[in-house]
Formats: sequence, structure tokens, C-alpha cells
Amino acid sequence: MEAISVFDIFKIGVGPSSSHTMGPWRAAEKFVGVLRSRGMLGNVRKVRVDLFGSLAKTGKGHGTDFAVILGLSGEDPVTCDPSELGTQVGAVEETGKLILGGEVSVGFVPERDIVFHMDRALAFHANGMTCTASLESGAEVSETYYSVGGGFVVQEREEIEGARCMLLPFPTEKADDLLEYCEEHGMTIPQVVRCNEEVWRSDTEIDAGLLNIWRVMQECMYRGCTTVGTLPGGLNVTRRGAAISHKLFGAQMYTDLESWKNVIRASAGDFQNILKMVSCFALAVNEENAAFGRVVTAPTNGAAGVIPAVLMYYEMFCRSSREGVIDFLLTAGEIGSLFKKGATISAAMGGCQAEIGVSSAMAAGGLAQALGGSPGQVCMAAEIAMEHHLGMTCDPIGGLVQIPCIERNTMGAIKAITAAHIALESDPARARVSLDDVIATMWETAKDMNGKYKETAEGGLAVQISVSISEC
Repeated sequence: MEAISVFDIFKIGVGPSSSHTMGPWRAAEKFVGVLRSRGMLGNVRKVRVDLFGSLAKTGKGHGTDFAVILGLSGEDPVTCDPSELGTQVGAVEETGKLILGGEVSVGFVPERDIVFHMDRALAFHANGMTCTASLESGAEVSETYYSVGGGFVVQEREEIEGARCMLLPFPTEKADDLLEYCEEHGMTIPQVVRCNEEVWRSDTEIDAGLLNIWRVMQECMYRGCTTVGTLPGGLNVTRRGAAISHKLFGAQMYTDLESWKNVIRASAGDFQNILKMVSCFALAVNEENAAFGRVVTAPTNGAAGVIPAVLMYYEMFCRSSREGVIDFLLTAGEIGSLFKKGATISAAMGGCQAEIGVSSAMAAGGLAQALGGSPGQVCMAAEIAMEHHLGMTCDPIGGLVQIPCIERNTMGAIKAITAAHIALESDPARARVSLDDVIATMWETAKDMNGKYKETAEGGLAVQISVSISEC
């Protein structure tokens, strides 16, 4: 059984897509690592990258070509300065040279050396790419990678190894496994998850890591709520997060994240106001994501706004605590892991139900836990949230993670809050549909779904709305 950490589900990176930006970026890095480990890096003279399936069809809109260049250059999505990435890519385009792994100058003309195979897909997964290096000797070295959702990358013929092969004290394949452990040992879901996480890191490191994830999420929300302008890519989408935030908080002054949060707490007001705020938080994150900003995959970039918005709702408007935030993230991460194991978190495989649907289920379960729900109520909340996303297609206009993706995060957040509160007022023993049932149903729905609705921009809104897309 594959061992997946909460920190595999929540990754700090750069937008706009975990599958089409983060995954190819990491794949390119892995290829450089292969060349370095074989002692070949200094002998490389040219590099070519072939993109297949969904990576080709929506690669331009998702910045896949940018990601490939940055990954080959040795840039790290966790530590890079997002504001400098466009300049770095521009320099490669202008000079026709790339510093491979940050060490070796090689010939690289993006228009020639990144090939989009629109009419060809690889068998294993819709998001496939092959990296090829030409050596001084005339020989070539090639490796094929698959971006399988949420920034996870699988190399062809690669066995699961290292940290992903760890033997966990409470291995889970299904939600029923999780519930059984909780009942047998008298533990909550986050307590079970923490025991597994302790295989990789200490309690102190777990807490610090999760609170850092929450810090990055909050900083992303704040940037989105204070940045105006038009999103890149050619759709000319006007950013709304800052305008809505200004209307909500008016003349109240804030100059940083903490003072902004103080204003939010003081402005709670009625249900209508809170509803607007939650929607604003989700919009803000995914506007940052669409602008190549720093976000946290949760479990993907396209759905990165749902969990921050719901967790902000918990911290601002509920009786929140530091421990509640940590338990929320531990629980949400485990639910995301169950969907990855039992179905998919890749829109190229399952449509948007695999992104917004999964993130909403994660957020619902996390909120139910933070508000004191039982293990059964937590799983019920996740089930309710996903049940009402089943069949959601992925049809991004122009292949950009903007329309309808940004607004869908607001819907996922509100559904998550609703699902959590319904579950907390319900008896899970009387539920007719389990979380395992809905995960299995989601996967069957994904397999039945027409390919044009799986992040190809070949169906739905993507073909109803005629646009001309420019480079991101």
C-alpha cells in the first residue's frame, strides 16, 4: 500500500495548475537529476521535451512550457520568487540558451524544443511527457514521466520507493479502515493520521509544517485581496478579490496580514456578510493561482482556494484554536489521500469532480473535525460534499485556470461549510451512502465521462466561448 503523507497532499508551489505546471516542473527537475546521477549533465548539448494528451491540449494556457523551462533550469517552485519567473523564461526565449540544472549552458529554443502533440496521448495517463537529452557523443537519453494530479509525478517503469514505501502503523486504503482504527483505539481521525505522520517526522515538525502551510495559504489570500488588475493569458479577466474585500471592509485600515485579519473578525456581521467573505477568500486565492502566484496545492492548484477559504471561516467566525487548525489540516489531508488512492485527483482523468469535488470533501471533513465532529460525522461531511460534485466536468476556457475554475472554488467552499454543518446535526449510522461509496462512484463516473470534459478544453464552456489566447 502506498504511504501518502499529509505533506504530499499539501505542497507549496506556483500556479496555475498542479497537473500541468507543478507536475511538469517537477518532472523536468527529475530528468536533470537523472542526468546528474549518471554523470552525463556536463555532456548534454541539447534538450527536447515532448508533451502528450492533456498536457499538450491545455499546456499553453496552463503554462506547461514555462514550467518545463524553469524545471530544466533548476529553479525550485517552493523557494523561487514568482515575480521573477517571467524574466527568467524570457531570457531563455531571447538567447536560445538554457542553464541546465543551473550548471551547464545548452541550446534550447522553446518553439522548437517543446513539442505539443495535440493528437497523441500515452497509454498510462492523460498527462504524459518525454524528456530527451542529446549528448556530445551523439547519443540520446530519454525518460518519460506522468503528472498524475496534485503535483505528483510518476516516472515510467519507476517503482514506488523511499518515503512512499514506509510501513505505517495505521495504513488506510479506505475510509472504513480509518473508522475502524478510530473505534478500536478510541482515537480521533487526526490522532490516527498523526501516528502515521510520526513515521516521517516529529510532533514538533508536524505542527510547524502544518502551521507553515496555513501561513502560506493566508498570505496568498491576503495578496489576492489586495492586488488589482487583469489576469494574464488573454481572457482579460478582471481580478475581483480586492474589489470585494474593499467593499466589505470599506475605510477600515489594514497594512499587513494580521491587521487585515483583525478587520475581518470585527466585520463578521450577518450570514450574508460572512457568505461574501468566504467567497472573497476563495476567489482571491485562485486569482493569485491564475497569476502564477505562490499557492498550496489542496489537493490541486485549480482547487487551491477551497480549503483556505473554509479554514479562514473556521478561524475568523468559529471558536477556533491552534489545535483546531492543525486537526483540520491533518483530517483534510487524509481525506485527500483516500480519494487519490481510491479514485483520482487529476482533472485530466476525472474532470473537475476530481479537483473542486475532492477539495470540498477535504474541507468539509476538516471543518467537521475542527468543530468537534465524531469520526463518523467527519466522513459523512466529506461524503455529502463530494456527492454534490459528482459528474462535474473540466472545461477551462482557452485552457486557462480562470473560467469557470476561479468561481468554482467559491462554490466548493460554500458546499463544504454546508456539508459539515449538516453532518454535525446528523447520525452517521443512519446514512445510506458512505464515503467509500462516493469515492468508488466518483471513479466510475470519471471512467464513464467523455474525454472532451477532462481538462482538454474540447467541450463545455471551452467550446461555447470563442477566445484568442496569448502566451501566459
